[in-house]
Amino acid sequence: MPMLSDPSLKYLTYPSVPFSDGYIRQWPNKRTTTSPIWLSTDLRDGNQALVNPMSNATKLELFSLEIEVAYPAAGDNEFQFVRDLIENNEIPDDVAIQIITPARPELITKSIASMAGVKHGIIHLYNAVSPVFREVVFRNTKEQTIDLTINAVKLVKKLTEEETARSGARFTLNYCLETFSQTEPEFAVELGNRVLMEWGKASLEDKVYFNLAATVECAPSNHYADMVEYFNNNINQRSSVLLSIHPHNDRGTGVAATELALLAGGDRVEGCLLGNGERTGNVDLITLALNLYSQGVSPGLDFSNLPEIVQVVCRCNESAVPVRYPYAGTLVFSAFAGTHQDAIKKGLDSQAARWEKVDRTGEGIKYWAMPYIPIDPKDIGYGYENLIRVSSQSGKAGTAYVIKQTLQLDLPRRMQVSFYGVVQSECENSGKEMSTALIINAFKQKYCLSSKPIGRLHLQSLNITPLSPLSESSSLESDGTSTPPEQGTNLIRFEGHISVDGRIRKVMGDGKGVLSALLDALRSDLELEINIGEIVYQHLEGDSTKAVTYLEVSIPGSPASKSGVGSVWGCRAIISGINGLVGDRRFPRPKMVFTPRRDQSAQRSEAWLRDFTFRAGHSVLQTPEHERSELIAASPI
Repeated sequence: MPMLSDPSLKYLTYPSVPFSDGYIRQWPNKRTTTSPIWLSTDLRDGNQALVNPMSNATKLELFSLEIEVAYPAAGDNEFQFVRDLIENNEIPDDVAIQIITPARPELITKSIASMAGVKHGIIHLYNAVSPVFREVVFRNTKEQTIDLTINAVKLVKKLTEEETARSGARFTLNYCLETFSQTEPEFAVELGNRVLMEWGKASLEDKVYFNLAATVECAPSNHYADMVEYFNNNINQRSSVLLSIHPHNDRGTGVAATELALLAGGDRVEGCLLGNGERTGNVDLITLALNLYSQGVSPGLDFSNLPEIVQVVCRCNESAVPVRYPYAGTLVFSAFAGTHQDAIKKGLDSQAARWEKVDRTGEGIKYWAMPYIPIDPKDIGYGYENLIRVSSQSGKAGTAYVIKQTLQLDLPRRMQVSFYGVVQSECENSGKEMSTALIINAFKQKYCLSSKPIGRLHLQSLNITPLSPLSESSSLESDGTSTPPEQGTNLIRFEGHISVDGRIRKVMGDGKGVLSALLDALRSDLELEINIGEIVYQHLEGDSTKAVTYLEVSIPGSPASKSGVGSVWGCRAIISGINGLVGDRRFPRPKMVFTPRRDQSAQRSEAWLRDFTFRAGHSVLQTPEHERSELIAASPI
C-alpha cells in the first residue's frame, strides 16, 4: 500500500497544552547547570525488549553498572533475582533499588514480597491513563481509572508499612502515569494530586516520584516539554514531589525530549545504557550524561572506561552498537574527509600551543576547543589514534597527521600535497583504507628512509674540503638552533662515491657551500641539472637535540616546492630527492675512474661525517633496526 498523499486523513495531530492566556513558557529560557538523578532501567525495560532475556547471572553483571532491578511479578526468575540481591547483600548501603509493578492487587502483593528486608526500595507503580488505553484497552472511564489508581496506591501503602514494621525497610512511591505523553494534561494533574492525597506522607525528606512517561513518543520534543512544565506548575506539594522523566525514542528525538523536559521541571531521568528498550528503545543515559559533560556539567556518572561499559552492555543484551552511535561508536571520533582532517589537525596544533602557554605562564585554563570533536576522547577511555583515518576521500592533512603522530615529523604543506598523491593512489588501487603501517611504509619508500639503498642513486661516502677560509657565518658546523647553512660564500670541494644503478662511481664538484658543490658534481658526472626549492628545518617535537630537514628538488622548468635540509646531511637529502626525479633517465659513462678499495681517506671522511653529525646536534631518522638512514627530501609536485 503506498503512502498517503494526505496523511491528515488518517493520523491526528497532537493536542495543544492548555496554558492560560498570556502564559509565557519558562523552559526555553533555562539552561541545565546541574545533573539530574539517574535511573537505569536496563534490567526492566531493556530486558523486556530482548529476544533472549538475560539470565540472573547476566543480570548481576549488568547490575554492577547501576540499575532498576526487575519486574518481580513477571515470573519466578525475576522474583528470585530481587531476593538474591537482598539476601546476598549485593546492594550498597547508599543505593535504593527500584522494582516495577502494574496496578493490579495480586501483582502488587508479589512485588512487595520480593522486597522483604531491603534497606531502601522504590515501588514503581504504573497504569496507562491516556484516552486510547482507557477507551480501547481497558474500557474504563476517567473515574474508573482514578478509582483503579487510588486502590492500588492504598494497597502499596498498606503492604510497605507492614514490611517497614517488620524489617525497618524504607519505601518510596514512584507513580507512573504510563502513556503520559498521550494523556490530557488536566487529567494527568488531577490524577497526580489524587495520588498525593491518598499516599498522605509526601515530604521534603520523603518525596513522591511521578514518572511522566513518554511511553510512545508521539509529538515533537517541545510538546513533551510543555506537558512537563504544565504538570510542574499545577501539581500540589511541588517541593515534596520529584518529577521523573521517562522518554522513549519512537520519533528518534528521545534525547532532545529529555533535555527539554529537564528544563521544564524534570528532576530525574529514567532510561537505558545505549538506549536499549522496546520498539526504538528508551532514551540513552550515556548520551545524555556526556552531553552534559561536554558543556562543563558533571553528570555524576563515571564513563571514563566507556569502551569497557559498552562491551558489558552489548554482551548482556546480545546486541551491537552502530559504529556512528553517539560517543560509544567505534568511529565517532574518526574523520575520513579531507576537510574534516585538516580542521582537526589544525585544532590539535592550536590547542597544544594554547595549553603549553597555560603551563608556561600559569594563566588561563586548558579548555577543550576542537573542530568536529566536542569532547576529549581521552576523558572517556579512548585515544587519539583513530581521530584521523586515511582513505581515498581524505586529504593531505590526514596523511600529515599520521606522519606527525608516528614519526614526529611535521611535513611542510607542499610536501603534504606531494605525499598525499602517493597515498591516494594506493587507496584507489586497493579500494581500502590506508592503515598507519601502510602509510609509514609508503613514506619510507617514497623518501628513501631505509638502511638499504632505495632508488637508483645512493651516496656511499663523501669528503668535503674547504678551498677558501671558512667565515663564521658559513661554518660547516651548526649549533642546531637555527637553519644550518646550505649556500655560502666559501668555496668548497665535494668528493664522493655514489652508487648508480648498483655500480659505484666517483664524483667531484666545487661550489659556494656544500649543496652547491654536490650539485656541481652531479652536473659534471651525471649531466643532472637540479634546482633546489625552499628549505625547511625543524627540531623534532619534544626533543630539541634532534632535527629533521626537508628540501624540494626539481628539474629546471618544473614548479618549485618547499622543503628543507640540515647542514651536510643536505647531501643525502638531495640524493633521496633526486631519486624521485630521474625516472628511467640514462646516465653517461663515468668520467672519473673508481678503484673499489676502502682507503684510509674514505674511512676518515665517514668518521668525520658521523662526528660532525653528533657535534652539530643533529640526528638521523632511525629504521626499525636502529640503523642510520637518510634525511627526508620532497620530490617535485
